[in-house]
Amino acid sequence: MPNFTAFISYVLVTTFTPGPNTIMSMSNASRYGFKKSIMFNVGVFFGFFIIMFLSSLFSVTLYALIPSVKPFMTFIGAAYIIWLAYKTYHSKPHGEEKGQRRTNTLSAGFLLQFVNPKVILYSITLMSTFIVPYYKSVPVLAGFAVALSCTSFVATCCWGLLGSVFQKFLWKNVKLVNTVMALLLVYCAVSLFL
Repeated sequence: MPNFTAFISYVLVTTFTPGPNTIMSMSNASRYGFKKSIMFNVGVFFGFFIIMFLSSLFSVTLYALIPSVKPFMTFIGAAYIIWLAYKTYHSKPHGEEKGQRRTNTLSAGFLLQFVNPKVILYSITLMSTFIVPYYKSVPVLAGFAVALSCTSFVATCCWGLLGSVFQKFLWKNVKLVNTVMALLLVYCAVSLFL
């Protein structure tokens, strides 16, 4: 890997900046508490790992298909993120929810990865630019996928801890907080088209 500094910078900046995973982790932790939101983060880890591993195995093919796949994935991803923004905006503190689908589950975190354009584009870009040109061994590619998935898990947990630490503040200002988080998700969706 010729430019380790660029690789680490790209990984840390992209993984720890706000996106659907981090915002949903913070939202879940503020609504349910950190312990009850951890399964969402575990789901993110497993979904992220699969996306990373597939991207490493098929980066050359996927990179060639990106021009035709990107508009479709961008639309689906943006629509899903807008739906998450809607659910976040209209969510109530955990004790007041009745009959609403919970967003703090393993499956919610797992499935989010497959419609999260930030993760898909990040993994394809990272693998095709920094890793696959220099490493071709399946065990090495799997090792990178695990390490990058662990980094993602740490990022979502950090945002989750932030949400749980400020849980009382967030509950007292639930409408303001939900509006800000929903707007951040809308920004994520809109930025896909910029």
